[in-house]
Amino acid sequence: MKQTTFASAAWDKKGKITRRERFLSEMDAVIPWAPILALIEPHYPKAGNGTQPMPMERMLRIYFMQQWFNLSDPAAEDSLYDSESMRRFAGIELVEDAVPDETTILRFRHLLEEHRLTEQIFGLVRGLLEQRRLLLKSGTIVDATIIEAPPSTKNEAKARDPEMRQTSKGKEWHFGMKAHVGTDLNGLVHTLVTTHAAQSDFSQLPKLLHGQERELYGDQAYWSEMHRPAAREHGVRYRVNRRPHPTRPLSEHDRRLNRIRSSIRARGEHAFHVVKCLWGFTKVRYRGLAKNTARLFTAFALANLYLVRRRLLPA
Repeated sequence: MKQTTFASAAWDKKGKITRRERFLSEMDAVIPWAPILALIEPHYPKAGNGTQPMPMERMLRIYFMQQWFNLSDPAAEDSLYDSESMRRFAGIELVEDAVPDETTILRFRHLLEEHRLTEQIFGLVRGLLEQRRLLLKSGTIVDATIIEAPPSTKNEAKARDPEMRQTSKGKEWHFGMKAHVGTDLNGLVHTLVTTHAAQSDFSQLPKLLHGQERELYGDQAYWSEMHRPAAREHGVRYRVNRRPHPTRPLSEHDRRLNRIRSSIRARGEHAFHVVKCLWGFTKVRYRGLAKNTARLFTAFALANLYLVRRRLLPA
């Protein structure tokens, strides 16, 4: 039994469950903690005679909260001091437990990046959803989104991030990276690929398919007259939105067909809504593709669990 503070005792007697508290409770119930910790355990520092490492599960919980609340390493440390609900999720009692400092939080993140453990966490969650028959393989929706990067050169290197690129979308220019995803027909992500923002969506299409699809949905950026008969030969219904020809606009039938397909294709953006709108991942936090890709693997793994949390929660 841990010794509780007066603040913790007062928290127990409050009359309202906050939205953050409810969210953390739901995610705590649906995350497969034991398998994820088993992935990290071989790479985590072992206790010796010197300074003892922080509990591994505590660091993992803090890392997940960084994704949900869009926290930097220093902000994560400050939030643990400020928020009782976050301390409880991390298993920290101020009287007895030390709050990890920003350097400890950074080192844990670097450990996950160095051993590509976030990609393995993404695969583990995907396998869990397949096992529970929540992630379907009958069809794939392909889509991409731009993650902005700072375009300024007012930094130590006096230059933009060399791994990011600039591209136009509509009448606006964007500098950053792209997250290309393949989702099932319910919007759960099964494949993730990252590139710089100038890379075309169409070029990444083969990497987003798992090979067992019977249907393929995508917006006009993925349309190809050559791919349609090839897909038919492989038994795949080609449901990509038709693209108008420069000299031949779409007929009314084609526009109606696109609207019908878009009603299903829109489900592929559900994970983008969670990661970018709810959790604030609209701008990269780190330089280079590797660190931001590692963060995206974690974010989409958690987004998948969030989207089906009602079905995963125990009765």
